[in-house]
Amino acid sequence: MIKKQKLHVKVGDKVTVISGSYKNETGEVSEVNRKTGKIIVQGINWKIKHVKPTTENELGEIKQFEAPIHHSNVKVN
Repeated sequence: MIKKQKLHVKVGDKVTVISGSYKNETGEVSEVNRKTGKIIVQGINWKIKHVKPTTENELGEIKQFEAPIHHSNVKVN
């Protein structure tokens, strides 16, 4: 059985990143995953993924999305 972590942030909180490449940037929490202890902050930790076409007449694309960061790397404003 996986234990759910108690987090100090919730959806809608304004947070500041305190470590990593996005240090001192602020954003709003949009998602919380209590199982892994990770959160998604709007405008923080953008990643790029190249997607191949699945059918012959479809084009490949580059998708940009916000990746999760650990809740211990942020503080509530």
